[in-house]
Amino acid sequence: MQTIGALRVRTHGATGAPVIVLHGGPAAVGGAAGLARGLADRFRVLEPWQRGSGASPLTVATHVADLRVLIETAWPGERPALIGESWGAMLALAFAAAHPRAAAAIVLVGCGTFDLATRAQLQATLADRANDPYPYDYSIDRERRAEEPFDERAHTETWNDMLRLQAEGVYPAAFAAIRAPVLMLHGSYDPHPGGMIRDGLRPVLPQLEYAEFERCGHSPWKERLARDDFFDALRAWLSTVMRGA
Repeated sequence: MQTIGALRVRTHGATGAPVIVLHGGPAAVGGAAGLARGLADRFRVLEPWQRGSGASPLTVATHVADLRVLIETAWPGERPALIGESWGAMLALAFAAAHPRAAAAIVLVGCGTFDLATRAQLQATLADRANDPYPYDYSIDRERRAEEPFDERAHTETWNDMLRLQAEGVYPAAFAAIRAPVLMLHGSYDPHPGGMIRDGLRPVLPQLEYAEFERCGHSPWKERLARDDFFDALRAWLSTVMRGA
């Protein structure tokens, strides 16, 4: 692991187009390691651990600025693809809205919510399933998420700022500035309502493509029944859109 700017960063793969994988949470450092490893055979992948709590409250703008420093330092003059899972998908969109020329492509995996209706549906689904076991053979990737405790303060500060920006109408409206191709990959059993999230983003992201995986929850790169199809679709799309980027 190396440090670039304020971020600790793991590198996966040595050849191919540049890709940055953004973990969820917020503050779930290490949570996207399996996703990064799954792309390392064809791409140069960076897996940054997003900044933790400190002297000043964390904001979405702080995370966007950290990501900008990472790209300019690690790959000056290059335009990577951004692949975000859950909260990381939201961060990828926020970054691309602020820096429309910096990312060549964006992939949203199990994307988080951008409005009250989708969050209400998410909470209703979680409540309905509270006592039900997960119906599919879930995890292939059983590694520890990270070697450090979850940073609850970083999570709360970051998420509260995202909610503030949504309440003020900044997101998702700002995503209209994004010109890069965008792919949304979602599990059919993900409690995050994929169709609703997609439909809420399409007015500002008409280029958004959507694919859904059956018998799959929130983390398709981990799930035995969806993993192969997920990586096949992701690699094929990235290879196409990153050609000549």
